[in-house]
Amino acid sequence: MSFPLLTAVAVLPAAGAILTAAVPAARRTAAKWLALLVSLGTLVLAAIVLVRFDPGGDRYQLTESHAWIKDFGVRYELGVDGIGVALVALTALLIPFVIVAGWNDADPLETKSKRWRPTQGFFALILMVEAMVIISFEATDVFLFYIFFEAMLIPMYFLIGGFGDRAHAGTDERAATQRSYAAVKFLLYNLVGGLLMLAAVIGLYTVTGTFSLSEIAEMRAAGTLEMSTNIERLLFLGFFFAFAVKAPLWPLHTWLPNAMGEATAPVAVLITAVVDKVGTFAMLRFCLQLFPEASKWATPVVLVLALISIVYGALLAVGQRDIKRLVAYASISHFGFIILGIFAMTSQGQSGATLYMVNHGISTAALMLVAGFLISRRGSRLIADYGGVQKVAPVLAGTFLIGGLATLSLPGLAPFVSEFLVLVGVFAAYPVVGIIATTGIVLAALYVLVLYQRTMTGPVKAEVTGMPDLKARELAVVVPLIVMLIGLGVYPKPLTDIVNPAVTHTMHDVNKQDPKPEVEAAK
Repeated sequence: MSFPLLTAVAVLPAAGAILTAAVPAARRTAAKWLALLVSLGTLVLAAIVLVRFDPGGDRYQLTESHAWIKDFGVRYELGVDGIGVALVALTALLIPFVIVAGWNDADPLETKSKRWRPTQGFFALILMVEAMVIISFEATDVFLFYIFFEAMLIPMYFLIGGFGDRAHAGTDERAATQRSYAAVKFLLYNLVGGLLMLAAVIGLYTVTGTFSLSEIAEMRAAGTLEMSTNIERLLFLGFFFAFAVKAPLWPLHTWLPNAMGEATAPVAVLITAVVDKVGTFAMLRFCLQLFPEASKWATPVVLVLALISIVYGALLAVGQRDIKRLVAYASISHFGFIILGIFAMTSQGQSGATLYMVNHGISTAALMLVAGFLISRRGSRLIADYGGVQKVAPVLAGTFLIGGLATLSLPGLAPFVSEFLVLVGVFAAYPVVGIIATTGIVLAALYVLVLYQRTMTGPVKAEVTGMPDLKARELAVVVPLIVMLIGLGVYPKPLTDIVNPAVTHTMHDVNKQDPKPEVEAAK
């Protein structure tokens, strides 16, 4: 039996979470280093997966399959295609940065309410989220995916509700109440989506007699899959609703600004750059593959909802006074682009959507983590409390600008490639939709540049005088992210080579071909 590499990538952070939580309370620094070393080990294993993956090989590779709950047809089945392996690599890549950026975010903090911040628990929860997200990207059994799709809510709930910005976390009951509200809202929204998905998962088993993606694909290819149009549409809606909440898609998005606003900056990155990607990934892997006809049936409505997300999220970002909520609404707009690319059902659109998931993760991590460093220095998330930062902390301001320019998809930075491909794919199939979607680009330039102008330029406010620039630990977080943004912006071919074959399979699942360009014949 070959080494179970995919299992190892998920088990290592899960085991690391248990060991980190077991470190004695007095050994906080040891817990931090243990969590970091585990995350780096996971990154090494993910890199091995990436190297061993052959883009020209089978659709699902490094597969593992074992009987689990025989009476119910549940199997422990793992496998990665080009989309899954890219997102596994993204997750493993970002977690070490999240840990280093949050190095001091959970140190003990005694307040009026005598609330302490359990350092070991904070890092253990991060590793547990990593394990669950990775196995979600690897699962090819629907029931196995569902278990971890739901289980990741528990550690995320405690990360949001139990920890807040160190500058003001736990200083009064109102702050604690806001955190609790954000955590409960996150949990309830996602639980409702999960319950609907559970009903759909049971319905899928009733119709097919299996949870295995490969077995369902074989049944469809052999013409033995008996699923009526109405049943397929109902099952699609159950799956899609859960994924749209996780993504998040308008109007199921309202939990995200609260969660990102109240969480620490590293946890906010964990939410939008890692956890939320499970929703858009699942639309590609499960909605389109399991329910191709229903996916095409729902496309017009999904495209409209994605357009609303793009424009609505960008407009609300323009009007925000809170830095972290601005990034949250910008992410809602960006997720609209991802979903638009998926349901445009063109190869350019779906390749762009997958690249967008990766590039958005890197760009959002860069911008949000630098914003977190800024907020920790000033002790405020309000834009109006800043001004002239570039004069006292030029490196911080410069990295903040690069993160912002990546967010607005400046050519030469990684998100531009993905946004360009999405728009090309959308224009090819739905020109009017593409035209409307471009308004999101204009609005992105507005909210990013206004944010930078109000916080970094102008007279130096008294409260930011003497603000220290980025320290070595903070530079170790930001510089590699910026290098990746530039590298993938200039040369995205290694990533597109991995993703494109998987997109071809997805296009085959839904029996779609790229529209041929209308070119007037030469006379």
